[in-house]
Amino acid sequence: MSYTYSINAKPLLNYIEKMVSLDEAAVEIISKSCREVLIPKGHTIYNDGTVSRYVYFMVSGKARSYYVDYMGKSITWSLHFNEAQGDFKNLFIIDHKSFLTQTRGNMHIEAVTDIKVIRIEHRSLELNFKYAPLVEKYLQKLNEYSFTAAYDRIFNLLTLSASDRYYHLLCKEPHLLQLFPDKHLASYIGIEPQSLSRIRKNLKSISVPRSAILVAR
Repeated sequence: MSYTYSINAKPLLNYIEKMVSLDEAAVEIISKSCREVLIPKGHTIYNDGTVSRYVYFMVSGKARSYYVDYMGKSITWSLHFNEAQGDFKNLFIIDHKSFLTQTRGNMHIEAVTDIKVIRIEHRSLELNFKYAPLVEKYLQKLNEYSFTAAYDRIFNLLTLSASDRYYHLLCKEPHLLQLFPDKHLASYIGIEPQSLSRIRKNLKSISVPRSAILVAR
C-alpha cells in the first residue's frame, strides 16, 4: 500500500505502519495533526506541573525525561533517541499520564542535543481519531506498550541490586553507554556516578556478554 506522505509526517507514518497497516483516512488524519519542530540543546520541552498537550516523535537527536525527588535530586526516567537500536519507548517523548488525563504532569523533559521531532497535538487526535479506527487502534497499542515498559522499569528499580541493574543495562540496552553521558546513565539505573565507576571496576568478576564489556570500556 502506498500513499503520498507529507514530508513532515513520513518518518512517523513509516514507523506506525510497522505495527498497524494504515488506510488513507488514518494517513490523512495523522499527517494533518503533525508539525515538524526543531528544539535546541538544553531546551526544556516540559516542566513539572505542565499539562502534556503534545506527543513528540524523535526524528534525530537525544533527549531525556526526568523527575525531581523530595531532596531535589534529578532522577532520569527515560532516555530518548532515534538510532538503529532504538525501540518503542525511546522514540516517543511524552508524559503519558498527563497526556491521557490532560492534567498537570510530574516529568521534566529536556533536549540533551539539538533534536528534530514530529509533534502531534492531543486535541487534534481527540477530535479526529474517531473518524479513523486504525489511529485509535495504534494509540491503544502505544498505551499498552507504555504500561508494560513502565511496569518493567519500576520492577527492576525496586527488585534488582545496583550491580544487577547495570548488568541488565549492559544486556538489554548496551548502546545507551555510547549515546549518553555517565551522569545520565547512573541516574537512569538509580545510582550515583561514583557507584557506576565502582561497578565498572568490578566488571571482570561479573559474567557479562563480551559485546557489552567492549561497549562499557
